[in-house]
Amino acid sequence: MKRRGMAAGALALTATLTLSACGSDSGGSGTTSASASADAGDAAGGAKLVQPGKLTVCTNVPYEPFQFKEGDKIVGFDVDIVDLVAKKLGVEQEIVDIDFAVIKSGAAMATNKCDLAAAGMTITEERKANITFSDPYFDATQALLAKKGTGATSLEDVKAKGLKLGAQASTTGLDYVKKNGFDPTEYADSPKELLALQAGQADVIVQDLPVVLTWLKKPEIAEKFELIASLDTGEQYGLGMKKDADPVLVKTVNEELAAAKSDGRYEEIFVKWFDKKPGELG
Repeated sequence: MKRRGMAAGALALTATLTLSACGSDSGGSGTTSASASADAGDAAGGAKLVQPGKLTVCTNVPYEPFQFKEGDKIVGFDVDIVDLVAKKLGVEQEIVDIDFAVIKSGAAMATNKCDLAAAGMTITEERKANITFSDPYFDATQALLAKKGTGATSLEDVKAKGLKLGAQASTTGLDYVKKNGFDPTEYADSPKELLALQAGQADVIVQDLPVVLTWLKKPEIAEKFELIASLDTGEQYGLGMKKDADPVLVKTVNEELAAAKSDGRYEEIFVKWFDKKPGELG
């Protein structure tokens, strides 16, 4: 995602002006109003929050295993990580499910739709123009998932064999293959991308490695498709906050991430969602 990159300047302005009309059809476990910024509340830790007593978090569902619906509840690796911060602040996490483009442009945080974003979002210089990122909390890379029998084991093979490549729109995976000379078919989200592969609209798709590995745990996927290559893109995910974020919130987020990595809570969450310890993926 992972994930995820695009021109931020014009999009940030457009998304900010139209934010009230933006949102995922899937809904979320909670919502908040942009006008709430006028009455922002203090958390127990002293951080200024959009809603008193809540850490409001923007995400884009589904992006399994980082965030996805389980019944009526949104769960995942990112959800558990942000829960650590919420508990430190003495508040509850409330999730807002909206379009990823509005998140990565920074507009969701700039208009106080949420306090922070947790959406498998790669830290990039372009995004840092409009977003204050936390310290990195996940080392990410891209992967190629293909129907079995293509004989491809690399991006070069995909090109040489004339295979149809698909990618998720607004992602760093899309950016990566474009920089390598591809013009892939773009799909709005990861489920649509996978569906295109299953339907034969694409022979190969590029997606964040943890997402691909999660898909391959499902027998109906593993039976017909295979991981043909990992692409070491050197990406890292960060939690996103508004450009002029409350220093107390930024400090609390970074200190809690560091504490969780030090005391074993981070590794426990990592193993829960990936069945491996940090550093063992890929």
